Amino acid sequence: MHFQFSLKYLLLTILLLIVEVLIGSVGKDIYWLRAFGGDVLVVILLYTFVRTFLKVRCMPLVLGIFVFAVLIEFAQYFKLATHLGYKSGSVMYIVLGNSFSWGDIACYAVGCTVILLLNATNKT
Repeated sequence: MHFQFSLKYLLLTILLLIVEVLIGSVGKDIYWLRAFGGDVLVVILLYTFVRTFLKVRCMPLVLGIFVFAVLIEFAQYFKLATHLGYKSGSVMYIVLGNSFSWGDIACYAVGCTVILLLNATNKT
């Protein structure tokens, strides 16, 4: 692993961030998109963000992102944002969340699988 800026991954990160914001705002009335699409895309977004700045092997990065996402999900189970005193609607409250779901973990796994499949076919 070493530092290496990638314009390709920066552009992908910006595109995915825009899509995530649209899902969270405009797409909020489309339940399946909000509930599942955003969770699948968030791990892909994290992957492209890290790859914007670091040249790192795909598998360790994907595993690390999956573990990170699952830890955040379990932090939601324990209502960590509330216990830390973050107010509903604050940035940290939104980032940490406050609603645990096994379905979210399944979505993270799907997103990680998509990354691995794309990596296998495109050598991203």
